[in-house]
Amino acid sequence: MQNAGIAQLGLNWRYLAFDVDPDQLKEAIRGAQTMGFIGINLTVPHKILAVDIVDVVDPAAKNWGAVNTVRFEGQTETGEWRPVGLLGDVSSTKTRSVGFNTDANAIIRSINEDLGLQIEGKHVLLLGAGGAGRTAALRIASEKPASLTLINRTYAKAEEIANEIRANQSDVQIAFDYPDSTVDLVLNATSLGLKPDDLLPIDEDWMRAHKPGIVYDMIYRPAETLLLKTARELGSKTANGLGMLLHQGADALELWSGRTAPRDVMRAALETNIYG
Repeated sequence: MQNAGIAQLGLNWRYLAFDVDPDQLKEAIRGAQTMGFIGINLTVPHKILAVDIVDVVDPAAKNWGAVNTVRFEGQTETGEWRPVGLLGDVSSTKTRSVGFNTDANAIIRSINEDLGLQIEGKHVLLLGAGGAGRTAALRIASEKPASLTLINRTYAKAEEIANEIRANQSDVQIAFDYPDSTVDLVLNATSLGLKPDDLLPIDEDWMRAHKPGIVYDMIYRPAETLLLKTARELGSKTANGLGMLLHQGADALELWSGRTAPRDVMRAALETNIYG
């Protein structure tokens, strides 16, 4: 996806993947900065750790409590900080790391575009309160849903997120148990569904008795998880996390390059890779 976008923009860059132990994340970010990297994306389990590692945290990333995109910036002679991708050789320039979160807005944009759903005034049930679940819960709450039900194995973690939401979005009704009625949107933010033998991340009896209007699974590989297959068979509208993956990546490319990302080209690359 990123290399397809980079090529379309005619940039002399290359996007590569690296395995980094969480205990060495600080050294890895500092090393990339020293070697003149344009920026980096972070995935689980680095997103929360990076908040305390980067030099500057964007206000939105601070709100969501996670960093998935880092942009390296260099200081110009006038003292202005600019993306190193726009500066050329920065080997003798003072640089810094700036952490952003492009996941949160990508979730909402994907739900809007792929499912035609506006969350305001809707009833939402969220599965999972881990890193992805927390970001999703906080961002969804900011869209002013009528209610948000947080389902998680550990009640304390769900309650912690609920308290954060209550502090900023007091009008959102929050619950922790399956409601007695259907909901407009079920969103899976757990990892259940990645493996073929994974169980459903939701109470199947409740789901069959209260068919959700829409089911969205953040997982994009496999393209159809057991949750999405079950929902489709029930007649619910479904979508996987490909749209979220696209938009968080495209937003990151725009942060690095200062140019409009070619989302159609990047989506085509994703679809080819995931669907074959």
